[in-house]
Amino acid sequence: MSSPVLFSDLALSEPVLKAIQSVGYEQPSPIQAAAIPVLLNGGDIVGMAQTGTGKTAAFALPLLSRLDIKLAEPQILVLAPTRELAIQVAEAFHRYASEIPGFHVLPIYGGQDMTSQLRSLKRGVHVVVGTPGRVMDHLRRGSLNLSNLKSLVLDEADEMLRMGFIDDVEWILEHTPATRQTALFSATMPREIRKVADSYLRDPQEIKIASNQSTGDNIEQVYWMVSGTNKVDALTRILEVEPFDGMIIFVRTKTATVELAEKLEARGYAASALNGDMNQQLRERTIERLKNGKLDIVIATDVAARGIDVERVSHVVNYDIPYDSEAYVHRIGRTGRAGRSGKAILFVAPREKRLLYTIEKATRKPITLMELPSGATVTRHRIDQFTQQISTTLAEQTDLTFFNDLLAEFSHKNDVSPEEIASALAFLVQRERPLQVKFTDVKPDRSRDERGSFRERDDRGGRDRDSRGERSDRPRGGSREDRPRREFASDENMQRYRIEVGRNHEARPGDIVGAIANEAGISSSNIGHIKLFDDFSTVDLPKGLPAETLTQLKKVRVRNRPLEITVDTGAGGNFSREPREKRPFSDKPRREGEFKGKPKVRDRDTKNKGYRGKKPE
Repeated sequence: MSSPVLFSDLALSEPVLKAIQSVGYEQPSPIQAAAIPVLLNGGDIVGMAQTGTGKTAAFALPLLSRLDIKLAEPQILVLAPTRELAIQVAEAFHRYASEIPGFHVLPIYGGQDMTSQLRSLKRGVHVVVGTPGRVMDHLRRGSLNLSNLKSLVLDEADEMLRMGFIDDVEWILEHTPATRQTALFSATMPREIRKVADSYLRDPQEIKIASNQSTGDNIEQVYWMVSGTNKVDALTRILEVEPFDGMIIFVRTKTATVELAEKLEARGYAASALNGDMNQQLRERTIERLKNGKLDIVIATDVAARGIDVERVSHVVNYDIPYDSEAYVHRIGRTGRAGRSGKAILFVAPREKRLLYTIEKATRKPITLMELPSGATVTRHRIDQFTQQISTTLAEQTDLTFFNDLLAEFSHKNDVSPEEIASALAFLVQRERPLQVKFTDVKPDRSRDERGSFRERDDRGGRDRDSRGERSDRPRGGSREDRPRREFASDENMQRYRIEVGRNHEARPGDIVGAIANEAGISSSNIGHIKLFDDFSTVDLPKGLPAETLTQLKKVRVRNRPLEITVDTGAGGNFSREPREKRPFSDKPRREGEFKGKPKVRDRDTKNKGYRGKKPE
């Protein structure tokens, strides 16, 4: 049996080796062992590996080893889909270069003061880590000089595709030296990502690290069927009895992060919101507080939680179910990272049963039903905590002489027993948080039919309701043809909405996708057809959007106009079909049929320019 490969065997530079030894690294992960030698030799790679496998070190360590520290110009550029991931990667570079004197790395992203970025770039940096939009801004300004760029990394390329950045990535690639080394990392390999690799990488070596688990065998996954109990009360019950260290709770909207954080704080939990409306300094401080234990619970949106890697996060709660399985996998990936164990809890409303089935089908893992802790269970837990506090106080041999004398005198003067005094004191202590808890417990019917989907009994007629809540007279033993499996993204599961922004307001599909995805937490892959008219537009979104989500979307602004989203009735408006303007600020013309913000869905039939259905306006 061959001995394991060590970092010292990989020909990394001496300063880099010293840095990784100081942080305790000895043996590279599979992606690191495979990628480092290729990148050290200047080769291009396409790496397929899941988040949490150590891919940041896989490219940072070899590229730092090839760095010319005397040249204070960007030699390494890393593109990341979100500001959180950009910050995380920049921190990793700083950590791995701790033994390289004079090293400078700069994260650049939207929402951060442009002046400070310009000042840092002018002083000189060796590595730039940025989101595509802000990197493009600097390239257009001329403030980012890539003439000496040696290496370019596309991190989480499939996520950049999902968020609608793939055109921006190609634009940036075309504005970098042709002699650069390129490393592309992606958890999956969609056709569009494969096309980028074929077009811009030179004879890349493919490295595929098979994931031992799609959603983590070390992550326990359970769900609670929302029925008869307020979600906040249900969450409180779980927090009462579930032993956790750190927790991330996912909601769909920015507003919900603040509202839920306030409700949990009022119940005595150390909780804080994390969303895109917070300035970057506050966001970073929130994550740091979670890391060092000053904060136990963070309530976040999908976009805000991107890239968070906090070891003490033992639990993830999907307070609002995500609209697609990919978002679910990314959410629960915040726990159980690098082999650690974790637990993921999913709240599912009856009308969301089809989403639960879709997630199970995509991840190929069952999500088991959890019983909501009863009032008796919570009471028992509080009593155990209370008695433990008493036992701990007695065991610490605290000097209780003063209190013994005080209560003995009280007992004698008032002719009451020590037991009665102890009961009165216990009552006073627990008044703010009563030991006895009374809940109305409702157990929803959770039977699965032959398809694995869920049915609820209709008490009025004894017939079943299907996954949409509609009454069904179909016999349970029907043929497969009678029981079609519908995908969530199909047209019948979509609703058309009207928004009050259009071509006359210089709106683009990418603007609309970005606004809805960021605010409603809907994956861009689940935002359907967008049609632009002069004074308004229409967009197809998943059916059953919560009322609070629609209320929030009404206020979201695109091109400085509120969306004022409503269900589309097909009436009114100017339906003229004037040609769209060319994409601004780009030397590269848009390919026909493409638009920023939504990945292309292709058919084998190429007569329709590669699109299934109508091309977007």
